[in-house]
Amino acid sequence: MESAEIRRRWLSFFEERGHTVVPSASLIADDPTLLLVNAGMVPFKPYFLGETKPPAPRATSVQKCVRTPDIEEVGKTTRHGTFFQMCGNFSFGDYFKEGAIKYAWELLTSSVADGGYGLEPEKLWITVYLDDDEAETIWRDVIGVPAERIQRLGKKDNFWSMGVPGPCGPCSEINYDRGPEFGVEGGPAVNDERYVEIWNLVFMQYERGAGDGKEDFPILGDLPSKNIDTGLGLERLAMILQGVQNMYETDTLRVVMDKATELTGVRYGAAQNTDVSMRVVADHIRTSVMLIGDGVTPGNEGRGYVLRRIMRRAIRNMRLMGATGPVVKDLIDVVIDTMGQQYPELITDRKRIETVALAEEAAFLKAVKGGTNILDTAVTETKAAGGTVLSGDKAFLLHDTWGFPIDLTLEMAAEQGLSVDETGFRRLMQEQRDRAKADAKAKKTGHADVSAYRLIADNAGATEFTGYATTQGESTVVGLLVNGMPAPAASEGDEVEVVLDRTPFYAEGGGQLADQGRIKLDTGAVIEVRDVQQPVPGVSVHKGSVQVGEVTVGASAYAAIDITRRRAIARAHSATHLTHQALRDALGPTAAQAGSENSPGRFRFDFGSPNAVPGSVLTDVEQKINDVLSRELEVTAEIMSIDEAKKQGAIAEFGEKYGERVRVVTIGDFSKELCGGTHVGNTAQLGLVKLLGESSIGSGVRRVEALVGVDAYNFLAKEHTVVAQLQELVKGRPEELPEKISSMLSKLKDAEKEIEKFRAEKVLQAAAGLAANAQDIRGVALVVGQVADGVGADDLRKLVLDVRGRIQGDRPAVVALFTVANDRPLTVIATNEAARERGLKAGDLVRTAAKTLGGGGGGKPDVAQGGGQNPAAIPEAISAVERLVVETA
Repeated sequence: MESAEIRRRWLSFFEERGHTVVPSASLIADDPTLLLVNAGMVPFKPYFLGETKPPAPRATSVQKCVRTPDIEEVGKTTRHGTFFQMCGNFSFGDYFKEGAIKYAWELLTSSVADGGYGLEPEKLWITVYLDDDEAETIWRDVIGVPAERIQRLGKKDNFWSMGVPGPCGPCSEINYDRGPEFGVEGGPAVNDERYVEIWNLVFMQYERGAGDGKEDFPILGDLPSKNIDTGLGLERLAMILQGVQNMYETDTLRVVMDKATELTGVRYGAAQNTDVSMRVVADHIRTSVMLIGDGVTPGNEGRGYVLRRIMRRAIRNMRLMGATGPVVKDLIDVVIDTMGQQYPELITDRKRIETVALAEEAAFLKAVKGGTNILDTAVTETKAAGGTVLSGDKAFLLHDTWGFPIDLTLEMAAEQGLSVDETGFRRLMQEQRDRAKADAKAKKTGHADVSAYRLIADNAGATEFTGYATTQGESTVVGLLVNGMPAPAASEGDEVEVVLDRTPFYAEGGGQLADQGRIKLDTGAVIEVRDVQQPVPGVSVHKGSVQVGEVTVGASAYAAIDITRRRAIARAHSATHLTHQALRDALGPTAAQAGSENSPGRFRFDFGSPNAVPGSVLTDVEQKINDVLSRELEVTAEIMSIDEAKKQGAIAEFGEKYGERVRVVTIGDFSKELCGGTHVGNTAQLGLVKLLGESSIGSGVRRVEALVGVDAYNFLAKEHTVVAQLQELVKGRPEELPEKISSMLSKLKDAEKEIEKFRAEKVLQAAAGLAANAQDIRGVALVVGQVADGVGADDLRKLVLDVRGRIQGDRPAVVALFTVANDRPLTVIATNEAARERGLKAGDLVRTAAKTLGGGGGGKPDVAQGGGQNPAAIPEAISAVERLVVETA
């Protein structure tokens, strides 16, 4: 039974019994305490903790899970893996022990014809908690399991809790006896390799107190409502139902190993070291596809680092097995084709998944090329000096310059008999992070000592911001820095930082860019202000250059902002608020702000969403925003207590810190947010908002970019011009353009197919001539040579098989043809049965040829394919094939 069918039967069984089917949650956990979803019950945690009311009393799911604490063990054994699927059924105050036990037994033991899994009842063993008499009685007296196949285990094995005070309860596990070939008898209490656990039933009936570990905590009493949480490992059940030895031989992983064999020529089961590599590749590639599918992208922190680490580990193990070129696309396509039966979104997102994976592979292959040489040199130097530890600075260099995860350096060093100074590496990494934080502060501080700004604040007090009510006004210079240092005066041409006692200039914050403008002193000096920051709270620092005259501390000044810029930014900021509310209305409260930038005439808005926002939804959001503009809603700002703001439903803005008194910006009856930025007075002042599109900028975070006002109008005007040009080209009305262009593209594709068909026929026409001119090598008919450049792999394969078929059946035949496609050499080699009986196998011949071409290849004994990097080496590869045929025949 295939994994997809196991999943389908599970969901169907419980749906028929009144359970609400809940789709698998994203692997990106909503729980801030988790990096990734690591258990089937994680999405249901709020219900069990009483934080949220469950949508139904019964639920069922097949949840994607990833566990990564033992990545380095993956491959070394057949039991460790990172991705798995947990089938679960849940009851929230509905059925309890007897109901859960009956369901489990029925599904496992019912015949396949009746929708069950068809397991033999006599092979199922049960464990219950030490003092759970109720569960044992149900298993023995209601279900009919013999007492000798029911075992009691302690808290460590058969009692569940979340590790924190809250719900807990005893477990009952169902185990399958795989037979004497897996070890001694005696039940799961004796041998968990033979009696493998397949289903765990958790009976949540108690509340636990604080304590350490899995056993050291008190039971405080009964829960007011008893719940059920069960989990069946899909991969473990697949292993049993498919009659294989371990999970790596099940359908969703075996196909990956088969593809790896095809790409490298290495057969699973041939040797221990390559078997380890095969399992690493199968597990890590599948996990990578599932993570990328859920929006994780490779990076150096958090989930991104997990993905990068396992992808690079998989690629490296392919290279250890002989692969020299890119392999990821072939591997992930197999995973998508297989897992796509259960998760169709993988097929829909194939292009995006491939793009992310191939980019990471390309980056790593480049890193390997340079980094391996550095590592080899470092290992040689360390050993020559009599050392056994690779220095931390070398490990850091590999990470920082070549993108080697520390785990990969540890692994590769260990293969050379060395350990790594991890402490030194971690110290250098921390120093780099500290420098990055310092650089981020530089924009605000201008590399000046923050104490200089604090001294100004202590002497002159906080800067009074007057920009809500006015765009210009009188002030006094109370602080001055030149090139980051405090100074009493500055001259023409100096780069300065000026602090005023009061200012209309808005300092960058809350996603709004700073104002620009001019400060004129009563002495005639002029400062061109390019940026305004607040390096310490309450002190606005105007950064710019002295255009004319001399600036001195204490001088009277007149500050005036660029009004056109301010108004354009205000329009963008108000449009951001409207977009935020419209997205929340469309997607729900999870579309919370995660960042923004409001600049003149345009803005970007980042928000939480596990998936891409459909184009139709974006269109609706844009329509809603512009409808609000036409309603001419008043935009007001009011100072109130934080508690009052919360009562009114005001939304807190990303990245802002709030005191007891806050500023609330309200746009009619549509939007209400805590905000310190500047805005328009009425929505009609925005004119027009045009959303340009949305994209992913990280795990679970999307970005909308938009134009406002004149910028939006100019964009639409350009689009109108393009549409008019297209109308002229295709002779149709605007509404006809999609259909007409689609028709043209369809005709073009048909023409390309005809050309391809013609070209393929032309290639195959050469078959008869090639077969007729076969060489005779000790009785073997050998056809070897190079065909025209540009012949694709499929056409070359057809030609080779056609030529082989034209050679008399009882005569040993080897056909080896070469071509250059996309500037890379390609070869396909085929042998017939008579040739194989004489030891001539296509796979061996291809590996010889591909090695000469600077690449790799593999396949079956009757037909194999390979390639390389060096087209100029084709004549040498032809000679290598001829020599091998002579030697073998």
